[in-house]
Amino acid sequence: MTTATQAPASDAKGHIDPAATLTETTVPVQTRSERPWSFDPADFGTPTGREVNWKHTPLDRVAPLLADEEAPHDVIGVEVSGPDAVEHRRLQKDEAPRGEVFRPEDVVSAIAWSQEPEAPLIRIPANAELDEPVIVTLTGRGGVAHAHVVIEAQANSRGTVVLRHEGSAAQAQNVEIIVRDGAALTVVSVQRWDDDAVHLAAHQARVDRDASLTHIVVSLGGGLVRVNPSVELAGAGAQGRLYGLSFADAGQHLESQVYLHHKGAHTNGDVLYKSALQGASARTVWIGDVLIGPDAVGTDSYEANRNLVLTDGARADSIPNLEIETGDIVGAGHASATGRFDDEQLFYLQARGIDEEQARRLVVLGFLAEIVQKIGIPSLEDEFIAAIEAELAGGSDA
Repeated sequence: MTTATQAPASDAKGHIDPAATLTETTVPVQTRSERPWSFDPADFGTPTGREVNWKHTPLDRVAPLLADEEAPHDVIGVEVSGPDAVEHRRLQKDEAPRGEVFRPEDVVSAIAWSQEPEAPLIRIPANAELDEPVIVTLTGRGGVAHAHVVIEAQANSRGTVVLRHEGSAAQAQNVEIIVRDGAALTVVSVQRWDDDAVHLAAHQARVDRDASLTHIVVSLGGGLVRVNPSVELAGAGAQGRLYGLSFADAGQHLESQVYLHHKGAHTNGDVLYKSALQGASARTVWIGDVLIGPDAVGTDSYEANRNLVLTDGARADSIPNLEIETGDIVGAGHASATGRFDDEQLFYLQARGIDEEQARRLVVLGFLAEIVQKIGIPSLEDEFIAAIEAELAGGSDA
């Protein structure tokens, strides 16, 4: 017997009923869109490591987040800065727009939903154009923490929201993103945790008609970091750009499971994740699922993952998947590559008087800078280039 989703119960306004649960059927799950979901942690049980969404994650390291136990609310310090036009308030579990998009797909996400009675809302009002980003700095103080955050860009608005994670904690985090008609939103999730931190995040987004979402994940710190973005291009003409950058050193596990669902007609998707790895047991995992639904005619979509392995003992897992349910598309493709330094690039640089160490540095910076430059915030771009240089200077200590 395998589990499959039951149609979500909803009220007259279309709000998802938190009481909706998984049902048992004999129909096997055929596609990523059929993955079971529930707001009740008991429906999932404890992961064994054989589940498709857990098989690459070291369960022993995430054990504190698998317990459905109430955690204190002062583990994460929160600071928010940004334009006055942005609305900030807190949402109850049944208060819109919380739950309009988000459906937990694993036990950790369901626990975070149930343990967080109030969810902070960051709302960019209709027609507003923010002249500076909203910066949310989350600083761990040690211990277990749960969070559910709602980010809403109302119709025809423009803005950027940055989530910065620092300090030490074991955090289960849900981020619900709603991009209304004609809006353009950028969300940047930055993980610069201390070495002992564990961060499991589920980002779920819906992009409506003629709207666009640029979603960027930057993982440089933390012992185990897993950020899983799931984006539905629901409206005709919607665009989704999903980018990721990670640098894993000795003992780090950095993971992203990406899902891009083309649901509306004439949607456009671009997925590019890059990682560099150095040091014994450095590990990255990238799983990319793209689904082009039966009504997504005129879709143009591409996903790619590139990994640069700098030392022996590092491992990068890369698994792209593409499902197409209509033949009327502009284009669709995927690619994955994992390798070491390009000897021709090194030779070219050394032939022009650059020593080998500096040449290697330039190759890595050039490789990762493609993602950094997509952020569009000069101060963050400078910070990340400096952080990458510091990682390289740190070497490959075991």
